[in-house]
Amino acid sequence: MSRTLESQPARASRPRRTWRTLVGVLLVVVGAVVVALMLARCAASGAGAGGGGRFVRPTITVGTATAAIGDVPITVSALGTVTPETTVSVISRVTGQVNAIPFKEGQVVGKGALIALIDPSPFEAALKQAQGTLDHDRASLAGAQVDLARYKTLVGQNSIARQTYEDQAATVNQDAAQIESDEGVVATAKLNLQWTRIISPVSGRIGIRQLDAGNQVAADSSTPIAIVTQMDPIDVIFAIPEDSIPAILRHPNYGAGLPVTAYARTGGAALAAGALATIDNVVDTTTGTVKGKARFANGGGQLFPNQFVNVTVLVDTLRRQVVVPATAVRHGPQGDFVYVLQPDRTVRVRLVTTGPGTAEQVSIASGLEAGEIVITEGGDRLRDGAEVTLPRRRSSGGGGDSGGYGAFGGGG
Repeated sequence: MSRTLESQPARASRPRRTWRTLVGVLLVVVGAVVVALMLARCAASGAGAGGGGRFVRPTITVGTATAAIGDVPITVSALGTVTPETTVSVISRVTGQVNAIPFKEGQVVGKGALIALIDPSPFEAALKQAQGTLDHDRASLAGAQVDLARYKTLVGQNSIARQTYEDQAATVNQDAAQIESDEGVVATAKLNLQWTRIISPVSGRIGIRQLDAGNQVAADSSTPIAIVTQMDPIDVIFAIPEDSIPAILRHPNYGAGLPVTAYARTGGAALAAGALATIDNVVDTTTGTVKGKARFANGGGQLFPNQFVNVTVLVDTLRRQVVVPATAVRHGPQGDFVYVLQPDRTVRVRLVTTGPGTAEQVSIASGLEAGEIVITEGGDRLRDGAEVTLPRRRSSGGGGDSGGYGAFGGGG
């Protein structure tokens, strides 16, 4: 009985201890939440306070440019292929053994430069044989002409039959015809001997040789000895959109050659400047374009055959237009607009009407005056009336930093 009474107080103390534990954990959690809220408020007030603790709304750093008066070129751009004016496959016109190939691969050769030399011995022998036959037949003709003159005298004296005289006249004519044939054979032999010296028909850059000295070459072979490509001047063939054809044809300088500039396919600096030579006479119905050809001076070898280049044809130039960088113009539901910087360093939305431009700049037909400052960078996060921060730049005197904005064409 006594054991039962002693165990009751022990059992009652267990729920009390569990309750106290739960209360203690709850107090710790509440305290942690309170401390966290206080720390967050202190951090926010420390970041947003300035001077006397007033909250400052963060502003956006932007780039600016000043609208200026300038000329805007109107161009037609296209992708073109560099095409040599002349490309010649040098082949042999006679059959024989190649004695020498004196050129160096890749060198620039002039018109008439020796490309290959074929063994001339067989052709010299053929020429001598043809010349000997010609001399023999000339002697026969001379003898026949002497007999014809004698027979003419005799037939006048009725000393011989007229048939004999006529037969001798026919012999003379046959010998004369044989002489003409022999002269043709001699001329052919001389020509074949001349063709043993294979020369370049044009000036240009010679490619890799396809035949070595010592090999036998056949006349009019499909495999050339080498290929000579004329490098200067050189042409570029490109496709002009059919909508641009009237502007090109009615330009007063079309016949004299509109200015054309060639750029590398990846962009960058201009490779060469030339002039429009002509445009084709039909439009390709599958692409809606017409082929154009421009000619370039290529003394420095900037353009290489079959190279792809970007071509721009200068069709016209608009004078004294209000121009801004292309990055300043934005597009919205109501049309094109720009952000104009105000004296208090806020921005205002200004609707504008754009005109022709290039990849770097665009002309403003209305809505903006020269001298106004527009936002070129950071405008995606702006709204009408927003306050902006201008980048600081060093003064020209080097005496520290001062606020300012950039000139036309770049961020401030």
